[in-house]
Amino acid sequence: MKEPTTRTSLAAGRSPVFATGGLVATSQPLAAEVGLQILREGGNAMDAAIASAAALNVVEPQSTGVGGDMFMLYWDADAKELLGLNGSGKSPAKATLSRYQEFSVMPETGVYSSTLPGAVDGWFAAHERCGSGKKNMAELLKPAIQYAENGFPLSPIIGRAWANQTEKLKKCEYSRRFYLPSGRAPRVGERFRNPKLGESLRVIADGGREAFYEGPIAEEIVRYTNEIGGLFELEDFAATKCEWIEPIRANYRGYELCEIPPSGQGVTALVCLNLIDAYPLEEISYGSADHLHIVIEAMKFAFADRDRYVADMAKADVPLKGLLSSEYADERRKLIDEAKAGSPEAGSPQDWNDTIYLTVADSQGNMCSFINSLFHHFGSGITGGETGIVLQNRGSGFVLEEGHPNCIAPGKRPLHTIIPGFVMKDEEPWMSFGVMGGDMQPQGHVQVLSNMVDFGMDIQEAIEAPRFRVLGGRAVAIESGVPEGVLQELESRGHDVRRAGGYEGFGGGQGIVRLDDGVFMGGSDHRRDGCAAGF
Repeated sequence: MKEPTTRTSLAAGRSPVFATGGLVATSQPLAAEVGLQILREGGNAMDAAIASAAALNVVEPQSTGVGGDMFMLYWDADAKELLGLNGSGKSPAKATLSRYQEFSVMPETGVYSSTLPGAVDGWFAAHERCGSGKKNMAELLKPAIQYAENGFPLSPIIGRAWANQTEKLKKCEYSRRFYLPSGRAPRVGERFRNPKLGESLRVIADGGREAFYEGPIAEEIVRYTNEIGGLFELEDFAATKCEWIEPIRANYRGYELCEIPPSGQGVTALVCLNLIDAYPLEEISYGSADHLHIVIEAMKFAFADRDRYVADMAKADVPLKGLLSSEYADERRKLIDEAKAGSPEAGSPQDWNDTIYLTVADSQGNMCSFINSLFHHFGSGITGGETGIVLQNRGSGFVLEEGHPNCIAPGKRPLHTIIPGFVMKDEEPWMSFGVMGGDMQPQGHVQVLSNMVDFGMDIQEAIEAPRFRVLGGRAVAIESGVPEGVLQELESRGHDVRRAGGYEGFGGGQGIVRLDDGVFMGGSDHRRDGCAAGF
């Protein structure tokens, strides 16, 4: 990593957190404390991640839940191995293209936008393989159950997001009943209880994975969704199974960014890094038009390839090797005009020879990069009957173009936006991190990593620095903090710059860096309610 260089007024609003006993960074402080408590009681990073994710299901319900999916990258310190887990669900067996003929595009809400929930199966698989053995799942779910039954005070950013989804929640009788008590969203600072969700978490704690996928929870979700015209069957739930997978990687100036392979969009970040690796960004002024233009253009090329090629690799031919090859990067880089914005199309790679995010590190050296999501706020807007569980809208990641690799089909995973990130250095773990927010996620991975490697920022500075977000075509949103002169220069190069004053749409990041002598450094995004905490 480079020595710090001159930057445009980017003093971090928070200090990074340093700890040796254990460190947790999440988007909600109550969930961070849950993970810390598990670590203090002898659990490891995996135990703490599951407990924190379950707590976030309760205290940040618009973003995550057991009705959604999870992905994970986990550094196993004993095995000295980076593990990948795809805990995403598939489309139901009845989800044929013909069933969607009434739609011109995939619906973003309602029962036709839902795929099977994969998170619970992922939790149990991760716990079985990577847990400490000192904490059973009932113990890990206990804090979440207590928050659901006893209530918790709503935090500000979560509260505003919740209120903005009022009309969506009103359309489902169970969402309205459980998430809009008294006919409205709970207010910031108000105690909110969700006893029905607490009951479901107790059922999972007592009955295990089978209680969710083959027992009363699946039965109730299928009953209600069928009542309102859905496609789920009990056989779909019983067949849901996560997959252990080999992470995909790209080397960026000696740092190896690791991602989950398709159907996740992590390859997008790797394609972008391969493109910008040839540019000496460390010699360019941080936050200048030259700097931003190069990364924005590279990001556009990466998204063009994502939208053309990324799909469920079990159901489609994804040219992964070609997309990640240096030859392909060299060819695509020739198309980047350093003086003019473009609107690139997908390339033709040859086979040359998005949400909550949390990360945990423990004193044994294990590090967990963990993401769990419903996709859009409150997912499909549908709560699965009396379960209190909101169902995700991941099905909206499919397309309805026959012959496209990501076209809807039975038993298929859609293009998935949630991507945990992990960085290796000299074959050792260096950083566990992620940036939430749909299409912002690969863009956030690239920007945070480049901020640290090219411009010498620490994890907190790198997360807090102003971000851009490619929107499609020549449109790009840029956060406040970038000088007006820089924005005008980008516009003169053909960028359609959208000036963004707030933080909505730019994601929320968390990260932990492994330093020397058993020390961890954590950072947490000021764009969210959360924190990094350690002991």
